[in-house]
Amino acid sequence: MNQYSTIVSGFGGQGVILTGKIIARSGMEEGLEVTWLPSYGPEMRGGTANCTAIISSKLIGSPVVKEPSSLIAFNEPSLDKFGPNVQEDGVIVFNSSLVDNYSPSGSQKVVPVPVNDLARDLGNQKVINMVGLGGWSRATGKLSLEALKRGMKLTLEESGKKRFVEINERALEKGYEAVDQGVETASV
Repeated sequence: MNQYSTIVSGFGGQGVILTGKIIARSGMEEGLEVTWLPSYGPEMRGGTANCTAIISSKLIGSPVVKEPSSLIAFNEPSLDKFGPNVQEDGVIVFNSSLVDNYSPSGSQKVVPVPVNDLARDLGNQKVINMVGLGGWSRATGKLSLEALKRGMKLTLEESGKKRFVEINERALEKGYEAVDQGVETASV
């Protein structure tokens, strides 16, 4: 696998930083080179938080990315800020529960996933990030659902949050299945 970069962005409190960390951890567990670069500060109080995760079969020269391979956007400000920078033929996964639609500036594949609605179906709004990550897995094919489950489990267990593994596994599956079954999914 050549270098594959993803920006994850949303409001502070939507699990943006954790999502990027799980991408990196999952890649590491798969034997890939990884970087993870979080960006937060005043964003933690409701602004836009973001992070960059890179996975690669070769050494990674820098964690800074101007044109990511993909984007997971949990809100409209994130989509507006990072969507235009996604590489041609890249993938944009966005939260269609909060954003009606998105027209890319180029040939990017656009994958709307109703993450808030699907998390509500699971009875826990705090898992929107895992729903989005599951959709990203299906849309990009860069890390399998099983790899993400392992990375998520290890990350949560190490932070003393083992009790949340099961609901997060279900959320990953729900997001993955939404794209697999074509739930509000479109390629533009």
